[in-house]
Amino acid sequence: MAVEVLVGTQWGDEGKGKLIDVLTRDVDMVVRFQGGTNAGHTVEIGRDKYILHLVPSGIFRPGVTCVIGNGVVVDPVALKAEMEELAARGLDVSVIELSSKSQLIFQYHKELDALKETASAAGRKIGTTKRGIGPAYADKANRIGIRGAELQQPEKLERLFREQAAAYNKLFAQAGAPELDTDAEWLKVKAAADYLAPFVKDTVLSVNRAIREGKKILCEGAQGMWLDIDHGTYPFVTSSNTTAGGACTGAGIAPRHIGTVWGVMKAYTTRVGEGPFPTELSGAAGEKLRQAGGEFGATTGRPRRCGWFDAVASRYSCMVNGVDKLAITKLDVLDALPELKLCTAYDIGGEITADMPASTDLLAAARPVYETMPGWNCPTTGIHTWAELPENARKYLQRIAELVEAEIAIVSVGPEREQTFCV
Repeated sequence: MAVEVLVGTQWGDEGKGKLIDVLTRDVDMVVRFQGGTNAGHTVEIGRDKYILHLVPSGIFRPGVTCVIGNGVVVDPVALKAEMEELAARGLDVSVIELSSKSQLIFQYHKELDALKETASAAGRKIGTTKRGIGPAYADKANRIGIRGAELQQPEKLERLFREQAAAYNKLFAQAGAPELDTDAEWLKVKAAADYLAPFVKDTVLSVNRAIREGKKILCEGAQGMWLDIDHGTYPFVTSSNTTAGGACTGAGIAPRHIGTVWGVMKAYTTRVGEGPFPTELSGAAGEKLRQAGGEFGATTGRPRRCGWFDAVASRYSCMVNGVDKLAITKLDVLDALPELKLCTAYDIGGEITADMPASTDLLAAARPVYETMPGWNCPTTGIHTWAELPENARKYLQRIAELVEAEIAIVSVGPEREQTFCV
C-alpha cells in the first residue's frame, strides 16, 4: 500500500511531529488531514528546534511534498507567519500545497472561542487553545464557512469575510464583548491571501495522483485519539476526527489505499486541558514526571497533566485506529524511577473492568487498577538498539505491547532525530 497513517493514541502530545520527521526519510508526500493551529509538533534537528502548527513535518526533508488537506481548518494569517519563519530559516516552502477545500479561521472565530470558554460554567470548560478551531468547524457544519479556494478570489473573499465579521460582531455586542475591527482584520487577511494564493490547489487530485504514480505517502494526525469528536472523552475533545479513519475524509483518500497505521504513544500518559484522566498523578509525583519530560504545551505553554501508562485507554485506541505498529516515545523520562505502574483495568463503583467506558461520567469515576514493575535506574538517552536497552526497560515495553495488543516497531529515548531506533 502506498499510504501510511500516523496517529496519536493518547490525549495528544505523544511526539507525533518527531516520529513523522523520522518516518519521512523515504516518503514522497506528507498530508496533514485534520486540526488546525491547536497542534504543536516539535522537531529537534541538531541544535535547531522547530515548532510546527499547520505545516506538515515533512518540511524538513528535501523534496517531500507537504499537503495541508481539506480536513484542516487553516488560520491564513498564522500560516503565512509560519511559512515565512520557515523560509527565513532556510527551508523550502515551495513544496507546500494548501487544499482549496480547507476551511479558514479568522479572528472572529478566535474571539468567539475565547468568549465561550470564559463564559462556560465550572466543570464545563473544555480547555480549548482559543485558536478558533471549534467555531470554524461549526461554521463548516453549518455550511457558512469560507474555504481555501476563496484565497484566490480576493473580491469574493472580502465580501464573505465582511459579511461573516458583521454577523459575529452582532453576537459580540449581544454578549457585551468588544466588537472586531473589521477593516484592520481585513488588511491582515488580504496580506495572507496574497501570500498563500499560489499554494492553493485541489489537493485531493494531488494526493490521488501520487497514489497512482506509486509514491509513498504519510498522513499526519494533529491531536490524539482521545480528543476525537466521535470516539474521545466527549465533550472534552477537539472538533474533528483525529483517528486513522479521519485520514480518508480529511485527505480525500479511499480506504482501500490505506496500508500501515502507526500509533504513537508515550511510555506514560499526559493530557492538556479539562476532562477525566484516571491515571493522573497529583502533587510531587506528577510534577516530577512533568519536569523530567518537559511537559508543557508547544502551542500554549500550559503545563500538561501527567500520569502512569493507561493500557485500558491505549488498547481501545489501538483497536479503533487499527494500529499495526507502535512508536513508544519518551522512555528516557522514566529512567530514574525505582518502580513503574501500568493501569490494566478500572474499578468503577466496585466493578472491575478492562474495557473503556463510553460514558465520560463513568470514566471520571474510574479508579485505576495497577500492575507494578521494577524500573531500570540508568540512562537510556545514548542507546541506539533494542539489545542495548536495560532488561527491565525491555520488559516494560514488552508488557505495554501485550496489554495494548499491538507490535512495537520504534522506540524514542530523547527529542533528537538520532535518539530514535527501530526494534
